[in-house]
Amino acid sequence: MTVAEDFTTVVIPDDAAALRRIVWSSVIGTAVEWYDFLIYGAATALVFNKVFFAAGDAALATIAAFGTYAVGFLARPLGAAIFGHFGDRVGRKAMLAITIIVMGLGTFLIGLLPTYQQIGVAAPVLLVVLRFLQGIGLGGEWGGAVLMVVENCPTHKRGFLGSMVQVGNPVGNLAAIGMFGLVSQLPENDFMTWGWRIPFLISVLLVGVGLWIRLKMEETAAFRAIKAKNEVVKIPIVEIFRYHRRPFFTAVGLKISEIAYASIAGVFIMSYATSRLGLSRGLVLNGAFIASFVALFSIPFFGWLSDRVGRKTMFYASCLFCALFAFPMFWLLDTRDPTIVILTIVVAISFGQMVMFGIGAPWYSELFTAKLRYSGASLGFQVGAALSGGLSPLIAASLMTWAGGATWPVSVFLIVCASITATATFAAPEMANKELT
Repeated sequence: MTVAEDFTTVVIPDDAAALRRIVWSSVIGTAVEWYDFLIYGAATALVFNKVFFAAGDAALATIAAFGTYAVGFLARPLGAAIFGHFGDRVGRKAMLAITIIVMGLGTFLIGLLPTYQQIGVAAPVLLVVLRFLQGIGLGGEWGGAVLMVVENCPTHKRGFLGSMVQVGNPVGNLAAIGMFGLVSQLPENDFMTWGWRIPFLISVLLVGVGLWIRLKMEETAAFRAIKAKNEVVKIPIVEIFRYHRRPFFTAVGLKISEIAYASIAGVFIMSYATSRLGLSRGLVLNGAFIASFVALFSIPFFGWLSDRVGRKTMFYASCLFCALFAFPMFWLLDTRDPTIVILTIVVAISFGQMVMFGIGAPWYSELFTAKLRYSGASLGFQVGAALSGGLSPLIAASLMTWAGGATWPVSVFLIVCASITATATFAAPEMANKELT
């Protein structure tokens, strides 16, 4: 079955104020989720390799720390499968409330964890368990947040308004980087002892705000229509793998390059610049902070543009950039010039990640019929994220160790990822300005 078949008309809000409430409620709730997930990335590059793993080989400790980072991504497909199932059977709203609690609990408990010096190997084991819990929460959350908007907005604005949900990512990232920027001003001993814990512990307050917002949201019209017609699928994931394999694997492929660039330029570079190049922690955080600030505006712009030129054109352009910039990115970083380093991070994240990240939200959703949309979009997104995003920093660190510190294997890896996504783009249907099924 293709996305062009079996159209069902549902009523969407024509009240501009109501639609704005839906969009901003999704953005704010998603920002809280991304804050919880992304502070782990900053801590992985700056702290965890020192406090949760045995002292010794710094390179091996970094690889181990990135391994725990990958666990969160590997857990995301499980979260997508679990919450996608109930999201397609019970509703989008209920799952959004549960996932933000799951994510917040994992984040808060990480802030309370004893270090390796205090409890030995139990410290990294517990860290992995809590990271897994974070991954399950985010894996189930993303699809519901996107569908709350995509299933409620006009067809000709779906790229723009659907991409707005993704603004929650840079908002959460700005909050995470800002918090780490503040606590990193502490003396080194204080930062490594207790300062890094603060961003994790205050997440409990943000989760309370996000939960309150989500409980006030209304269920989508598309899901209400499915319930009214008694068309709820018994086991959505089985239906997807039996009859909808092509859109699923297309969604996975569309995610590969974007999340690889996000993980390399947003996480791995922090470790590379501070450990290999001797640059300050603050400089790298400033680059990531500026990139996230730019994304506040670039994501909705890219979404708006995709409604006019098409999803495929935008993805092809970003894939081309990803391939062409893979080598120059490290050459520019190696200059150690603060301005060039910051601009390199901003450019890499803006055009390597945010183009596809913003447009992907509506496009993944458009690939599936309403009764399978939560499971299909979530699982495609999260499997792609697990395959590429979670493993990319680990792969990059391992490749550099194998190559004796050279970065060329990492650049080749990014080019391969861009080629995979370009192939998926070719296979995907153009859905700009077309009705949802």
